[in-house]
Amino acid sequence: MSNQVAAPRAGKHLFLDILHSEGVEIIFGNPGTTELPLLDAFVVEDRLRYVLGLNEVVVMGMADGWAQATGKLAVCNLHAAPGLGNAMGMLYNAAKAGAPVLVTAGQQDMSIRLTEPLLWDDLATMARPLCKWSFEVNSIEELPRAVRRAAKVALTAPTGPVFLSIPGDVLTAMAPEGLDIGEPTRIGAGIRGDANEIAKAAALISQAETPVIFAGDCVANRDAFAEIVAFAEAVGAPVYMEGMANRAAFPSNHPLYAGTLPRMTPALRSVMQNHDLLISIGADLLTQSQATGVEALAPGTKVVHLDDEPWQIGKNFAATAAIQGCPKATLPELTALVQGSGASRRAGVEAKIAETKAALFAKAEAAMDASPMDPMAMLKRLGEVMPDDAIIIEELLSSGMNTVRQLLPATRPDSWFGMRGGGIGVALPQAAAIQLANPGRPVVALTGDGSLMYSAAALWTCAHYMLPVVTIVFNNSSYRILKQRTRAIGDHSAREGIFVAMDLEDPPIDFMALATAHGVQGVRVESIPALIEAFKAALASDAPTLIEVPVARAP
Repeated sequence: MSNQVAAPRAGKHLFLDILHSEGVEIIFGNPGTTELPLLDAFVVEDRLRYVLGLNEVVVMGMADGWAQATGKLAVCNLHAAPGLGNAMGMLYNAAKAGAPVLVTAGQQDMSIRLTEPLLWDDLATMARPLCKWSFEVNSIEELPRAVRRAAKVALTAPTGPVFLSIPGDVLTAMAPEGLDIGEPTRIGAGIRGDANEIAKAAALISQAETPVIFAGDCVANRDAFAEIVAFAEAVGAPVYMEGMANRAAFPSNHPLYAGTLPRMTPALRSVMQNHDLLISIGADLLTQSQATGVEALAPGTKVVHLDDEPWQIGKNFAATAAIQGCPKATLPELTALVQGSGASRRAGVEAKIAETKAALFAKAEAAMDASPMDPMAMLKRLGEVMPDDAIIIEELLSSGMNTVRQLLPATRPDSWFGMRGGGIGVALPQAAAIQLANPGRPVVALTGDGSLMYSAAALWTCAHYMLPVVTIVFNNSSYRILKQRTRAIGDHSAREGIFVAMDLEDPPIDFMALATAHGVQGVRVESIPALIEAFKAALASDAPTLIEVPVARAP
């Protein structure tokens, strides 16, 4: 493509031209009046697809999933102020996950914006707190530079969402002949950390007696799976996934994999009391789920922190060795310096982890005949039949916290996605987009009943585009995680057994009717053997399936 417009060209076509040259394949959208010029352009567009979601929660969740699964720029098209507002919760999740998404919203025409017309607001200001860069395009001449900059910023480590407000008259305006539309800029992410800090980290690791490794999303985002495995084996330390783990940052079947960190600080302190050095490889340090009055780390804890985002290093806890750099580029050098330092402890660490895992599996096995079904038992059986190439999208707040990855395989960096930001409703929209990005691979969404209802409309997108996503709904007819946390307060609910606004019954949600209404095959199972049979049938299908599994309601 020439870098200059050869003849007058409408902004709507120019916009798609630039997105195509930036590697965009899909625009996820829910259109409105201010986006009609763009939809009109798609009548003659054969390079990009427009994938429809029935509300902005679904659309933003799909763009987030696509960006994370592919590492490419995803584009999310929203409608004016209400559309952006509806998407903000999922935009928050995308920001926390570092998903490179270009979020666009159709703005009212520039000629009437001063009158504050219907659906108008200052969109760039609305989006700015959750985006790396936010801007309103004021003319057709600004459009190329704005889109190029947005793509560059979104895809530069640490990656994340960006936002453009695009008025309708910019899309209908004619670009003048000779307008320079630029070309993509990509900043290399493989930055090696400072040699002095790496040496300092190596000295700390070599002197440590009981180091522990926290692995975070940065490992998977930078394709450093092999590098962190080699590093962990050299150090001989247990490896935990960060508390709000979103990706597979370490293979869950590795003998050094110790599980997922708890998100409550007393439990974190319990983990850390057995270790004299914390080594964070791109991990969050340390997001709290609730205030407990206890710090996650004891004063004076020595920390080695490697991350490509300097804001995270030393944000809450001082880093004794602070390394800004890409894990893939930096870990080999650090590993070479500490090679063999863990030889004497590795076998003992692995034996202790194996003992803990065996106890977990035995507990799950003992609950196989429980009625209603026990989530741990279900997950164990699902893990036994889960295809090796499956991609799991997990949103099990109360049915598998801190244990699910030991019961189900997460053995590849692209095998697992979660809910990094904590905003519920992500699983099904992400699964739809991840299936689009991975045709032929099994995609399994694990979600709760409360979570699914935030984004149930994504079922229609799965049916419409024939995406064979398998959705398993763990139905406890309640917001069980909230019941657990309310009981922990130890006040009225704990004494009376009454939980206000936390039960999803009277009437119960009819998930089979919900599936049918959206064109999805629905199956309700009452036993673990029936679950496995339904799961295998769903994997063999070329259409989406929703499997409802009633589980225990007890808080």
